[in-house]
Amino acid sequence: MFTGLIEEVGSLQSISRQGETLVLNIRANRVLEDVSMGDSISVNGTCLTVIRFDKSSVSMDVTPETLHRTTLHRLLPGERVNLERAMQTTSRFGGHIVQGHVDGTGFIRDKKVQGNAVYLTVEPRDTRLLRHIIAKGSIAIDGISLTVVEVGALCFNVSVIPHTLAETALQHKRAGDQVNLETDVIGKYVDRLLTRSFADETIGGFTNRSRESRLSEAFFKENGFM
Repeated sequence: MFTGLIEEVGSLQSISRQGETLVLNIRANRVLEDVSMGDSISVNGTCLTVIRFDKSSVSMDVTPETLHRTTLHRLLPGERVNLERAMQTTSRFGGHIVQGHVDGTGFIRDKKVQGNAVYLTVEPRDTRLLRHIIAKGSIAIDGISLTVVEVGALCFNVSVIPHTLAETALQHKRAGDQVNLETDVIGKYVDRLLTRSFADETIGGFTNRSRESRLSEAFFKENGFM
């Protein structure tokens, strides 16, 4: 679990392709202070597991599923990446709940300065992601916790403060660049409970039959929630 507050910007040293998987070796500093084998580190918003490390770098596997869903396969040696260690229960929770499970990718349609902020307009490759994006809600773009300003039929925009821009790799992104997107996990669960039917599926030998959710506006009114 992460907060979306980037700890440092690392530099990709090398990429090793092994069949349908990759191993990323990233030069870093702060995230190595207490690193251990098997630790989770968010790389551009993608939760990866530490498989090797030394005093100046860390290596992590990238699975085929992760390659398919994220922009990690587009990285080049020398490219800057956003890094964040898994959150501690003793730390302040300054961002929002970020799992590091990327929902999909998008591209920056526009990047412009407005006052002391930079406005980004982002279009998801799969516009169904917009269902879980709301104005004034939270979204993780390349692992950065940001607040949504507006949502349209095809895209959404966010306002980025100078500190966030200076402390993340987002400062190097331009119109046309691709980014990883993770929508609010709470919104996804609410959507699942309220509006979707459960498809037939077999898990561990048990079959869950399709059924409609019993949660509705009438249900909430009857039980005093509205």
